[in-house]
Amino acid sequence: MSLPSSDAATTPLPRAKAPRGRRSMFLRRPFFTVALIVAAAYVLAATFAPHVAPFDPVKQDFMAMMQGPSLAHPLGTDSYGQDILSRVIYGARYALIIGIFSVLIGAAGGLVIGLAAGLSGGWLEWALMRLIDSILALPSLILAVAFIAILGQGVDKVVVAVGLSMIGPFARTVRADVMQVRVQLFIEAAQLMSIPYLRVVWRHVLPNVIFPLAVQVTIRVSEAILVSSSLSFLGIGVTPPTPDWGLMIAEGRDFVSFAPWMSAMPGFALALLLIALSIVGDGIREEFDPKLRRGA
Repeated sequence: MSLPSSDAATTPLPRAKAPRGRRSMFLRRPFFTVALIVAAAYVLAATFAPHVAPFDPVKQDFMAMMQGPSLAHPLGTDSYGQDILSRVIYGARYALIIGIFSVLIGAAGGLVIGLAAGLSGGWLEWALMRLIDSILALPSLILAVAFIAILGQGVDKVVVAVGLSMIGPFARTVRADVMQVRVQLFIEAAQLMSIPYLRVVWRHVLPNVIFPLAVQVTIRVSEAILVSSSLSFLGIGVTPPTPDWGLMIAEGRDFVSFAPWMSAMPGFALALLLIALSIVGDGIREEFDPKLRRGA
């Protein structure tokens, strides 16, 4: 006697979908993976610059001025005989330091102003929104130039100037997120339960704002590096003989006809880092931003 066939026994079980983990993200986004590797290489070179750079970046050798790429100097030398490879490596350190710390300053200022504008209401919200609009009306470079004119030149001054110029975009992002969170039912429930206002902000509003702000930080680092390099290129940012890419490009523009490597090498290093950071920032935003994932 044969048993009746069962559809459940013959039908194969559906395969469970693989979870969207970090490893699958690298496989699904090859450009993101390559850009992340490039950005990590810059970070490692900047961190271990004293061990990687073959020469002192500010040591001058007038017997080796404007030499082309060679075994002794793979990227050539500048008009002071300084090794360009060493200066490019140390330039990555200054670029990342200025970019990261200026973005943190902008994020901190934007968080405070955005929270105040989103939670206050009335004339204070109106005044803060006019402040944000006035900041956003001007490009970050123009604002940074204005702040540099007040603060003066130097690495620390550039960090502060670029950071202040980036408060507007962060404040707008934070305020938009606060306006969405403040109308949620759990906020109204917390207020009905007579929970202290600062505790509601700390426990319920701030956690919903921090993550979108962190995503914006990863995106804005490349912009901060570009603005700081532009200040140095204009001669109002980092002062010589600091190995800054913008400063190196400016110093080499007078010799571009017969020593193009002086500007080309730091220019290529700057462009490659900006492209890598932009791809990494966009990849993180597209992967982890809840708004984009809901729309996908």
